[in-house]
Amino acid sequence: MIYPVILSGGSGTRLWPLSREALPKQFLKLTSENTLFQESLLRLNGLPDIAQPIVVCNNGHRFLVAEQLLEINKPPLIEILEPVGRNTAPAVAIAAFAAQEKDAEAVLLVLPADHLISDVPAFHKAIQAAEKLAQQDMLVTFGIEPHEPATGFGYIERGAALNVDHAAFGVARFVEKPNLETAKSFLESGNFFWNSGMFVFKASVYLSELKALRPEIYQASQQAWLNSTRDLDFCRLDEKSFNACPSESIDYAVMEHTRSAAMVTVNMGWSDIGSWSSLAQSSAFDSKGNSLRGDVYADQTSNSYIRAESRMVAVIGVSDLVVVETSDAVLVMHKDQAQEVKHTVDYLKKAKRSEHLVHPRVYRPWGYYEGIDSGERFQVKRIMVKPGAKLSLQMHYHRAEHWIVVSGTAKITCGDQIKLLHENESTYIPIGQTHRLENVGKLPLFLIEVQSGSYLGEDDIVRFDDDYKRV
Repeated sequence: MIYPVILSGGSGTRLWPLSREALPKQFLKLTSENTLFQESLLRLNGLPDIAQPIVVCNNGHRFLVAEQLLEINKPPLIEILEPVGRNTAPAVAIAAFAAQEKDAEAVLLVLPADHLISDVPAFHKAIQAAEKLAQQDMLVTFGIEPHEPATGFGYIERGAALNVDHAAFGVARFVEKPNLETAKSFLESGNFFWNSGMFVFKASVYLSELKALRPEIYQASQQAWLNSTRDLDFCRLDEKSFNACPSESIDYAVMEHTRSAAMVTVNMGWSDIGSWSSLAQSSAFDSKGNSLRGDVYADQTSNSYIRAESRMVAVIGVSDLVVVETSDAVLVMHKDQAQEVKHTVDYLKKAKRSEHLVHPRVYRPWGYYEGIDSGERFQVKRIMVKPGAKLSLQMHYHRAEHWIVVSGTAKITCGDQIKLLHENESTYIPIGQTHRLENVGKLPLFLIEVQSGSYLGEDDIVRFDDDYKRV
């Protein structure tokens, strides 16, 4: 049985302003009606002997992952929450321990949650070839046939051919991201392939190699797993043990040192969607080479990627640009500078701004809220509560709230009073009053919240009861 392991802890900073810490690129609908995370699971449909997925994510994305799995009807075998990011070697070790509890002969298919693959049949054939090698106790990676001298990927040099019914080889060496001249020489040689970051191997073999090569990672991961706790449908790793674990990738910890590495080479329309330029290359474009998303007017413009999320964007007389508009930020850059977006994110961090952290619309397990207006001692939010969902029973030390129902039916708890509010009705929540909001209807509940007070931060919440077990 093959156990998919979906690694979804990345931050996707090079796709700012669309990708942000609270909603990174793997959870966005960038290329289809499904998110990249959902596509990583849906493209496994049709493969034989595929178990329920093991998902590894950070604590802050747990409800987002659960919601997106529910949308595509892919219940996980387990959703593992990392208290802190420790790269891929520990994350896969934890997944291996989880799979072994179900199946001592479990084969892991390790997949990042944010990649794009357009040729799914070729992908399936490569997985089946890799699974045969994994049954021979080999640690298999996928080498992508390069079509340009890319400097944004690591490379794998192929070794001797292996006797399977697919293009499979031993691994001569792994190479870090090269400069342009080196990348050109790799392309000309025909012996180097892009490192996809995807793997197939037995859980037992990976753990054995990790224990031999990086015992510190093995021991810390094992303790984090053994001391983990269950919370609703989530598995929380032991924070102390996992924090003590070295942070290393699978490549650096195991693949570069093991004698059992193998590579299946494949051309499957792969992209890691690592930048706006790579997303542009993977998108449909018109006769002028433009990829236009949203309410966009482009005149005398060519070879550009233009995306409007919340308003009309007009672009005139330019070429080779990336323009991305969101409700609170706009990015304009030359395609050649796609790797430099991270400098903007670094600036936002140093300036202690929030545009790299959250969008104006912030998702919660019960729905979402989005800022409409704010000023001194007040802010206005639009709130959506899903049918049957409710916020925590809570109070605030520094703010009062007015709620006005726009549509739907709200059950309001305010102190000892419980009442129903309908469209165009409102209520007032004084400072320090215990309160709760619940949608008891069959349709989404929309309301406007007006906050007023000396401090309006989201951390001014004292929870007394919460269906989602938040602190």
